[in-house]
Amino acid sequence: MIIKHRGIEPKIDPSSYIAPTAAVIGNVTIGARTKVMFGAVINSEGSRVTIGEGTIISENAVIRATADGNKEYFVAIGENVFIGPHATILGGALEPFCYIATGATILHGAKVSSGSVVAVGALVHANAVVPKDFFVPPYTIAIGDPVQLYSRNEKEEIIKAIMGIGFSKVAFNIDAAGKTRAEIYKEATEVRSREYDAHLSDEPIQND
Repeated sequence: MIIKHRGIEPKIDPSSYIAPTAAVIGNVTIGARTKVMFGAVINSEGSRVTIGEGTIISENAVIRATADGNKEYFVAIGENVFIGPHATILGGALEPFCYIATGATILHGAKVSSGSVVAVGALVHANAVVPKDFFVPPYTIAIGDPVQLYSRNEKEEIIKAIMGIGFSKVAFNIDAAGKTRAEIYKEATEVRSREYDAHLSDEPIQND
């Protein structure tokens, strides 16, 4: 399904394939010979998404830009990028010729450089920079610039690293100082709800 959002229609090269159950929403530009497979969602929100030539967006992947106030996290995906099933890209840059495996996640402002792999179930956290030809192993967490890798059992180290990047501020523009987790999560939900209000005026466009 192709959807006009905030008055903007997606721009899709006619040589690309959009599966009948995929959704392409708003300010999205898709280059030649790209394949967007079944169940995938590409959503610009108040920002933009660009996808280069020959890229693969596999089944049930989610690619979503975001914008809150004057802070914008667009998504820029280069040519010949492979994005595996159930992968999630929430604002960030993927340079040409990188591989994002099944269930991997890329968060706000992160960059994955050319030739790099984000393996199955791995997470590249907000504003992290994965250098050229780098391998993020399965089920690990990449944080920072220069990037540091953490295994899932390094709980205290991960908490400290995430606090160091100020994730609540980066992702939701929330000042977490002095707030409980419940208060932060309540505010985060309200931030996204306001952003998503724009979908009430979406206009589905008939596919050719």
